[in-house]
Amino acid sequence: MHWTRISEVGAHSGTQVQIRGWVRGKRSSGKLVFLQVRDGSGTLQCTVFGPDVSDELFAQARGLGQESSIVVTGEVKPDARAAGGFELAVSGLEIVAAAADYPITPKDHGASFLHDRRHLWLRSSRQHAILRVRASVISACRRYFDSRDFTLVDAPIFTPSACEGTSNLFEVDYFGSPAYLTQSGQLYMEAAAMALGQVYCLGPTFRAEKSKTRRHLTEFWMLEPEVAYLDLAGDMDLAEDFLATIVAEVLAERRPELELLERDLSKLEAVQAPFPRLTYTEAVERLRQLGHEKEWGTDFGAEEETLLANEFDRPVLVHRYPADIKAFYMKPDPEDSNLALCVDVLAPE
Repeated sequence: MHWTRISEVGAHSGTQVQIRGWVRGKRSSGKLVFLQVRDGSGTLQCTVFGPDVSDELFAQARGLGQESSIVVTGEVKPDARAAGGFELAVSGLEIVAAAADYPITPKDHGASFLHDRRHLWLRSSRQHAILRVRASVISACRRYFDSRDFTLVDAPIFTPSACEGTSNLFEVDYFGSPAYLTQSGQLYMEAAAMALGQVYCLGPTFRAEKSKTRRHLTEFWMLEPEVAYLDLAGDMDLAEDFLATIVAEVLAERRPELELLERDLSKLEAVQAPFPRLTYTEAVERLRQLGHEKEWGTDFGAEEETLLANEFDRPVLVHRYPADIKAFYMKPDPEDSNLALCVDVLAPE
């Protein structure tokens, strides 16, 4: 019997196939049992018609609980009413494991309840969508740099020192000596760029920040490219092209998932080059025009960055910040040593 992924059943119309998956839902009506079976690639309606199967099989189908693991066989039939346009007329059923009462119901559950059952919550359509979008973003990032002759260099997770300040480090005992979970692969990428020209890393990053805002995470994945001899204009061009390319590719590949997540796709569709570019001084002036008292020479806070980002329908590049508020290793502007040749990308939500 041919084992088929649900996403491929359309190519097997009129033939017998085998589906291996889990019961997402079930309803019965007289001599019919309708099973919604998912296998990770999609969901398929599997119809059990009493007169066509044994009494034992029909009883088994009626007794299945949500998330029971099953193997079903049957004929793929076109059905315009079914999701995907096909259903399976069941002729065989194997119960791999019957599930107990499933704890996640259609009612609203709190975040704590769902996090405690994270391994089960992953089976929901919303979590499916999040993970697939994330996978596409990572794939697009790697494809972008690999196709432009960048070399992937994996930075260590354990590091001997801080990259972004010592107050937010996770310290661990490394065989009697202190070590820290990495805050950034930047220092390693800078060294690697001197050997390979253009490199990037993509991996986990840790910040011991006791904050529950959307702008802070204790663990996240960060992409860090480094290019030797690239000037500020080239850096901004790279950031602009990278972001526009990634958003376009993920939007094309994962539109259904983004719609399920209720994202405003018009905001993503607007992320196209060229992006607006403002100097730090121009950004300060714009904030003042918006009625926000901003002193030149101070860094932008979250509220100020949001105000600036919301002025545009796509990311904005703010460059040439005061050197005093940036890291020592940022190159001074040869036309004004009070400024650093650096850029931040601000984007609307």
